[in-house]
Amino acid sequence: MAAQAKSQQTEQKKPDNPAKCANIKEGKFLRANYPESLWYMTIKDNIQTEYMNNGKDYIKSTLVFIDDCNYKAIVLEKSDKNDPVQIGDVFNNKVIATQDNLLKVNMKVENSQFDVVYVKVK
Repeated sequence: MAAQAKSQQTEQKKPDNPAKCANIKEGKFLRANYPESLWYMTIKDNIQTEYMNNGKDYIKSTLVFIDDCNYKAIVLEKSDKNDPVQIGDVFNNKVIATQDNLLKVNMKVENSQFDVVYVKVK
C-alpha cells in the first residue's frame, strides 16, 4: 500500500492596491478576534455607532470625510459615563490598507495613535 502525500500551497493574499477606502463609509463592522457581544460598529449616513456590552452601551460619532481614505470621527453622545471617551473628542482616522472584507485603520487622538483592523460583515 503506497501513501501519497500532497503538499497544499496556501496562497498568500495581497492587500488591495489601491486600498478600497470607500468600504468604511457604510456597513457593519467587527474587530478581528473580538466577539460581537463585546464590540461592534455600524456606519450609515456619516454616523458611526460603536456598541459595547451586548449592545447596552454605545458611542455615537459623526464622520467628516476629508477624502476617500481620511476622515474624522467627532463624538456626539455616549451612554457609559465611565467611558474615557468624551463628547467632542475628535479621532483622526486613515484607512491604510484593505484586503477583501478587512480594513486596517490608523486612529489618532490627542497624543496617541494606534492601528485597528475591522472586519466588514454587511
